[in-house]
Amino acid sequence: MSSAFIQRGEIVSTRGRNPQETQRFTAKGGDLTKGKPLIILINGGSASASEIVAGALQDQKRATILGTRSFGKGSVQAIIPLGSDKGALRLTTARYYTPSGRSIQAKGIVPDIEVLQDLPDGTTANVDTGLIGEASLRGHLKGDAGTEQTGSQSYVPTDEKNDKALGTAEELLRGTQVNSAFPPNVKDRPTQN
Repeated sequence: MSSAFIQRGEIVSTRGRNPQETQRFTAKGGDLTKGKPLIILINGGSASASEIVAGALQDQKRATILGTRSFGKGSVQAIIPLGSDKGALRLTTARYYTPSGRSIQAKGIVPDIEVLQDLPDGTTANVDTGLIGEASLRGHLKGDAGTEQTGSQSYVPTDEKNDKALGTAEELLRGTQVNSAFPPNVKDRPTQN
């Protein structure tokens, strides 16, 4: 997915316990939008693969990330079958890192522009808005020392006219709202290998 928007460069790397287990994945296509401005909406419900895409496009200065911090699912897992009707074992083997070397695990992707949704009356912050992130799960793989973050808002209004993140994105794209984080400064783009 990231290759559809990045001409070249790193998308994600995985790092295991041993340095020789490191794998790097790079863009292989071209930018299908031919450089048009992009905004990616994320929230506390954005996890795993969506965090990899958001982190890659953010680090490559290809898109502005808007919303609330993502879930923080940055672990790579292998499924090992235990035989017929015996289930399987899920084993964590590595962590995901954005092109700039940021770990996603138990921290998530921090948006360039934070936009909190208005909550309907009677909504409780922890239960109804999804303030559960990877760091708040029992037995989670710990993030880098001192960098763990608990969950963030994941509420999305059912009526899109009440969706503040979507509305802000539309205004930025139309030019009726301005923010220094949009579009990203391509001069800050990492050098490509």
